[in-house]
Amino acid sequence: MVIALIVTPQGFPLAYEVLAGNTQDSTTLKGFLGKIEKQYGKAERIWLMDQGIPTEAVLEQMRHSDPPVKYLVGTPKGRLSRLEKQLLEKPWQQARSGVEVKLLAEQDELYVLAQSADRVHKERAMRRRQLKWLWARLKKLRVMKLKREELLMKLGAAKQKAPSAWRLVDIEVDKQQAAFSYQLNKDKLRRQRRREGRYLLRTNLTESDPAKLWGLYLQLVHVEEAFKNLKGDLAIRPIFHQSEQRIEAHILVAFLAYCVQITLTERLRCLAPGLSARSVLEKFAAMQMIDVHLPTTDGREIILTRTTQPEPELKLLLDKLKLELPAQPPPKITTAQATKATAL
Repeated sequence: MVIALIVTPQGFPLAYEVLAGNTQDSTTLKGFLGKIEKQYGKAERIWLMDQGIPTEAVLEQMRHSDPPVKYLVGTPKGRLSRLEKQLLEKPWQQARSGVEVKLLAEQDELYVLAQSADRVHKERAMRRRQLKWLWARLKKLRVMKLKREELLMKLGAAKQKAPSAWRLVDIEVDKQQAAFSYQLNKDKLRRQRRREGRYLLRTNLTESDPAKLWGLYLQLVHVEEAFKNLKGDLAIRPIFHQSEQRIEAHILVAFLAYCVQITLTERLRCLAPGLSARSVLEKFAAMQMIDVHLPTTDGREIILTRTTQPEPELKLLLDKLKLELPAQPPPKITTAQATKATAL
């Protein structure tokens, strides 16, 4: 199945849709545009999307709608090759600490080339780690005594494990023997280095403040985090239900749990900014509610519903979040056993 989640700029969920598992991402947007407008009315919305969601036809339709539908979408790095010369002439502007952008207006769109220093270091470290592993693996394979078919299988496994590094190495396999040669493609490596930590965005917004454009794009992080929480912390997968109604009920419960989790996250941001929702839920797991059953001499049974007393650390957390445990309820008395005893 495919789950589509709609959130506010702050990450609060508004709605979700469940689609068939063979639904392509690029086919979902057009229907959602009309459905959201019909359900919530016309508003000054900005659609933030990854590169695989909109097609060129849908983006053109969004630009020429009345009024135009605003969007900010990630763009494949391949398009960067076409715009690279024009972008080289543009100066870098500071969007925020560690992030620089270049703006390029083209026709009725604005292209935003963003460069994050943190992302540069992260992607560069990942590339070096992959390349180091691949180079060592190729060196070992070259001296192994293998059949040609075995060599091809091992090369294929190496490609699958280090795909990014594989693209930077020119490998030539002998057509008859179990032998190959390899060398680093320095031109590809230089191009890769130039593009590490860079994102190419496109938008039809008239906003020219790079900080605001970058801030908008970062909202996609909320969506990615939402799906990560649904799949991980809230364990929406795997689903083994057989009927469609049970599947939808499972997802509804997970969605409601996510609403609670996001509310907790927002509360923590104000009252305890050093804590994450995951860590708080782990601490609250120590709290338990139990029913204490006390039989009486006359055949009745007293049921006391009680919660465990919080440890000092947990009590401090409750005070920090301005939460109070509910008062202990009065005991319940059942007469089932007494009635049974009288009947005998």
